Amino acid sequence: MKIETTNFTKVIGKVNVLDNINVSLESGNIYGVVGRNGSGKTMLLRMVAGLILPTNGEVRIDGKVLGKDISFPDKLGILLEKPSFLGHLTGYANLQMLAKIRNVTKNEDIQYYMNMLGLDWENDKKFKKYSLGMKQKLGIIQAIMENQQIIILDEPFNALDETSVGTLREVLEKLRAEQKLIVMTSHNKEDIQLLCDHTFTISDGKIISTHKNIKHENDLITARDA
Repeated sequence: MKIETTNFTKVIGKVNVLDNINVSLESGNIYGVVGRNGSGKTMLLRMVAGLILPTNGEVRIDGKVLGKDISFPDKLGILLEKPSFLGHLTGYANLQMLAKIRNVTKNEDIQYYMNMLGLDWENDKKFKKYSLGMKQKLGIIQAIMENQQIIILDEPFNALDETSVGTLREVLEKLRAEQKLIVMTSHNKEDIQLLCDHTFTISDGKIISTHKNIKHENDLITARDA
């Protein structure tokens, strides 16, 4: 799968919240987006997800123009800002309800992911009683539990304990090996350095630098030759 943006500009009011963005994203990679608060990181994720349409320019998903040929990317999983679920239901019940929309995820899959991230699927605690970390884990699970091919994660490590951080890193590496296309933001430089194949630095809605992590490319070559 390939996502390409051409001169993508989004104007809100008189402000260019995204300004002439040109990026190319391909399956089997993790892309990191870094920048200060208000720099445009979350807007860039919204752009990739098709949640905002350009004032000028375009986004193509495998050659199809978002907003014209297709409304949203197919098989998209997204964690954007604070996860929100039905407060009167348990985490497990919330995920079961979401799974019924596409009907591709079994209860056993949901249980697997909840156990993996340290959530007890048999616990009757309602979502409104969840801690910030528990809510974050549930948001991550809904973004990956349906074999999504494009996974967009806005600060996925927020509020996670050390053990869960390690687990999520392993999960993301596994998803990359399965040829998923992952785009994430993080304030933690270590997360970006350890996980991302490519990093975009954004400021005032503009991508001011790009960086390719040679280490990951060398690791991939070694794995192929093994």
